[in-house]
Amino acid sequence: MINFQIQSDLSNIFNKAESGERLSFEDGIRLYESNDLLTIGKMADMVRKRKNGLKTYFTMNQHINPTNICRNSCLFCAFYRKDGEEGAYRMSLDTVRQKLEERIDEDIREVHIVGGLDDSLPYEYYLDVLRVVREVRPEVNIKAYTAVEIAYLAERSGKSWGAVLDDLMAVGLQAMPGGGAEIFSERVKRKLFMDKLSSEDWIHIHHLAHERGIRTNATMLYGHIESIEERVDHLVKLREGQDKSGGFLTFIPLAFHPENTKMHKLPQATGFDDLKNIAISRLMLDNFDHIKAYWVMLSTKIAQIALSFGADDIDGSVVEERIYHMAGADTAQMMTRKQLRNLISECGLEPVERDALYHIIQRDVA
Repeated sequence: MINFQIQSDLSNIFNKAESGERLSFEDGIRLYESNDLLTIGKMADMVRKRKNGLKTYFTMNQHINPTNICRNSCLFCAFYRKDGEEGAYRMSLDTVRQKLEERIDEDIREVHIVGGLDDSLPYEYYLDVLRVVREVRPEVNIKAYTAVEIAYLAERSGKSWGAVLDDLMAVGLQAMPGGGAEIFSERVKRKLFMDKLSSEDWIHIHHLAHERGIRTNATMLYGHIESIEERVDHLVKLREGQDKSGGFLTFIPLAFHPENTKMHKLPQATGFDDLKNIAISRLMLDNFDHIKAYWVMLSTKIAQIALSFGADDIDGSVVEERIYHMAGADTAQMMTRKQLRNLISECGLEPVERDALYHIIQRDVA
């Protein structure tokens, strides 16, 4: 066994990772405290290859954000606006249809839908958006609405969380994004997003979705005021949730972008921190099949490096991304299938096209 002692001794954690033994909370803390990024990355890459080999996933997808008007005022959010404020918008159903039809000649496999909590929109509107997608693109997977939106729709309609999920399934919902989790810390929640769900409620809504056969993603927002202990606690709670339901598809670490937010004075997460979060996520979340390096957030260059630090998915074509770009992201808004394939194959990995549920569409051997 190689003795890993570059800046800290991680050899016992390496032995655990190599044997497939579950890492403890304390192991997670040690990984975050270590600056030995290359060793952490080596461990994560080992786990990634054990789970997925050289396969690296991407999809052809389209993002639709029907409204950015939101009754919440989360301090870290640059996307939301209040009704009547400059930059506020809500799409008519005709506009949703138009955006879908603009890309009708593209081989899109997933439509990803999230938006604000807009009190001017009726419950039925949220169902109608999915109906429009199903009418225009009957073949795609519909991945829509975070757990926060599900709870909001339940409150607006007077229905239970489960009943809302049943209604959405009836009009085409197949998967849910992982947004709204932020960081599972009551301390941070009180300071930054008081109106959002508790960690217990967020996980419970996802479990209700899993019981109905709706697969979901999970996220963590890092790089703001959270501690490393809160990061590890977040990962452990997700791991425990996956032990119970098994319905999570992939985990996406999301870096906080401070530009254009009420927290704009905070520094942006570094590439070092991005890679560390991806690698530690891969090591801690042993029961998650996939870890995503979201190129829109990371940049294509960091996303490529992340594929050697535990990530096995780079998301997709996206087409139009608003949430991160309103927070100052300067990445492109779209990538072609060829660009996605090349991004992966340049790393010596095997591009695998998937749908939202990780069904393989086409495998391209680099």
